[in-house]
Amino acid sequence: MSARLVVADDHRLMAEALGAALQQRGHRVLGIGSPCGAVLELVAGRRPEVCLLGVGGGAEDPFEPLRRLRRERPEIAVVVLGPLGAPGRVAAAFAAGAAGYVRSDERIDVVDRAVARVRAGEVAVAVDVLRAAFEHLLWPVAEPDDEALRLLRLLTRREVQVLARIADGEDTAAIAAAMRIAPSTARTHVQRVLTKLGARSRLEAAALAARTGLLDQLA
Repeated sequence: MSARLVVADDHRLMAEALGAALQQRGHRVLGIGSPCGAVLELVAGRRPEVCLLGVGGGAEDPFEPLRRLRRERPEIAVVVLGPLGAPGRVAAAFAAGAAGYVRSDERIDVVDRAVARVRAGEVAVAVDVLRAAFEHLLWPVAEPDDEALRLLRLLTRREVQVLARIADGEDTAAIAAAMRIAPSTARTHVQRVLTKLGARSRLEAAALAARTGLLDQLA
């Protein structure tokens, strides 16, 4: 069953890709916005049933936009799109008023099911999110491998700048213009970023950056 929804994420490309995918599945996408802190402006004048809210790791209090939305528009069910591997973050999302939590790089069919569940007044948590949370609680790792830092070390300063622009949805021409480099140089940087991250597309690279909080390490 289709739902009226909005999508807010700090990475514009991610929000637009998710909104387009959900629209293809028959949902009515009323608005797409970035950053997620502007979600109240996004829902103003609209009547969404569901809000998909991408939450990264850079903000001091990433769930403040969620709390404000729940205070001012309690009729909107919120599904948080966030990283795996942080049981405290999952718990904090629900404490702030989330109705669901799925991975930020989750398959569209899982997101679709989450939308349907929260629209029906149910709680939506992906199985792998629960599994990862319980694993971290039962078998804590003393010195976790920080995937974001590991990936960051693979990239040059220039490539990190290119990745940030990819995540913002800029194409090669826009990247070249903003960085004052030739389009051919921009294409080379983009290809190197994809190769180093093991990503097959710009969207996949942006999803990896969002899931690991890679770009948040630069804040």
